[in-house]
Amino acid sequence: MAWTKYQLFLAGLMLTTGSLNTLSAKWADMFSAKGCRDDPEHQFSHPFVQAVGMFLGELSCIVVFYILLCHDRRRPEPKMNPGQSFNPLLFFAPAMCDMTATCIMYVALNMTSASSFQMLRGAVIIFTGLLSVAFLGRRLVPSQWLGILTTILGLVIVGLSDFLSGHKDDTHKLSDIITGDLLIIMAQVIVAVQMVLEEKFVYKHDVHPLRAVGIEGFFGFFVLSLLLIPMYFIPVGDFGGNPRQVLEDALDAFCQIGHKPLILLALLGNTVSIAFFNFAGISVTKEISATTRMVLDSLRTLVIWAVSLALGWEQFQGLQVLGFMVLLVGTALYNGLHRPLLARIPCCAAMVNTEEAEDSPGEREGLLGDGRVQNGDES
Repeated sequence: MAWTKYQLFLAGLMLTTGSLNTLSAKWADMFSAKGCRDDPEHQFSHPFVQAVGMFLGELSCIVVFYILLCHDRRRPEPKMNPGQSFNPLLFFAPAMCDMTATCIMYVALNMTSASSFQMLRGAVIIFTGLLSVAFLGRRLVPSQWLGILTTILGLVIVGLSDFLSGHKDDTHKLSDIITGDLLIIMAQVIVAVQMVLEEKFVYKHDVHPLRAVGIEGFFGFFVLSLLLIPMYFIPVGDFGGNPRQVLEDALDAFCQIGHKPLILLALLGNTVSIAFFNFAGISVTKEISATTRMVLDSLRTLVIWAVSLALGWEQFQGLQVLGFMVLLVGTALYNGLHRPLLARIPCCAAMVNTEEAEDSPGEREGLLGDGRVQNGDES
């Protein structure tokens, strides 16, 4: 069945805004400007301020939800399900996981390339699969276990590519690249915990996905904004990346934005793109399918890598291409995208039918296609 113009628009919007989200965050990291004092020009290294901006974008999703709800109620026959009443504090624990993972990933983005950042986020499949078995009583089918093993292989290849390229990279030290890659993978453990918490405690309450993203955005924005105050006084040495060598110097960030307004454009790009990406992702799941959403999410890694190469932000690495392809295969196996192909082969059709009987698509989509960005998508 051919896609409608609206479906094509949604797919394009998701791919574009999803790519812009990572690219704009990396663009902000590449600026240098003077701060509040007479310090020399220094790199814009403010991951926690960037994370606050991202949560502001998520918070705006609740505004979109109420706009859509009001528009729907004006129709003769409303179709939109606003969901049941619930306690917003249900979202506090997942929001704190989202906040922690997002902050770690923005710190890591300062240390590694945008393409590796996006590729390594594929590690979420490994931890989500394992945690769903341990805490949700899931039973993974053989193809999902194979997908997890393939993803591990892909991560090793991407990591090896970063290690080899680190000796030639003038913008990042090898130790920073390795640390950044490890931080990204560590953040995916927290993202997986967030997904399992949402699956176990939140989904049974029938909350609209845009509303869920907005509430988590509110908690993340409010708590992290308050945490910026103690962060201003916590010394961390060179790790801070700012003249005062504290965990986060929000005042220095605003001064740098004042001296170089293009930084604000990059931050706004990150904030706006995350809001539209969430909306487009949820709409793609509803109008097309969760599988299409997963495919588009994989394609944005390719777009980010291609744009980074075109802009000269990183060098071409053949090993990274191989790693990306292996990660793509791992994602496809885990999400069952291989089944329609195998079903056409007579000798494999029985195996596919057995897997589909054992596996529950609804459960899988609940964990990896639940209508929200995986961040910090997500993040």
